[in-house]
Amino acid sequence: MSIAVLVVCTGNICRSPTGEGVLRRLAEQRGLGKRLRIASAGTHGYHVGEPPDPRAVKHAAQRGYDLSAQRAMQVRTAHFDEFDYILAMDRGHLRMLRGIQPRGSRARLGLFLDASAKWTGADVPDPYYEGPDEFERVLDMVEEAAALWLDRIAAELGDPKLRSSA
Repeated sequence: MSIAVLVVCTGNICRSPTGEGVLRRLAEQRGLGKRLRIASAGTHGYHVGEPPDPRAVKHAAQRGYDLSAQRAMQVRTAHFDEFDYILAMDRGHLRMLRGIQPRGSRARLGLFLDASAKWTGADVPDPYYEGPDEFERVLDMVEEAAALWLDRIAAELGDPKLRSSA
């Protein structure tokens, strides 16, 4: 059994690539890498084919996450049957996703931060128009929520030894 996760924001250059990179590395560290497919996309096609924002790449790299190979893509209707989880970085994008989700698709939609009781219902802030501190804040939030999503996924895969020690 494997599970596919898609992380979604606006243009797929800041928040969602960060979510993808953090989830991927943490999954590999836990031994989930081969059982998880992780990708990211944007609700808008502004940056399709482009790499993540250089600031997102830089801040992620300082924490050991490599975003450099990622390229922006736009959410497609087919994603709702290709992914088990589609996690929006904010409530606005969650509403958009619900609006385009085909009836009967397999994807479970949610907010990225809903994994954390501390941030249930909260948005991951968009650092695009902010300074370096906002990219760091995004990483802090994404790291915590990603670890908790991986706990849920490990439980779903039926392998509690893959859970974090948190």
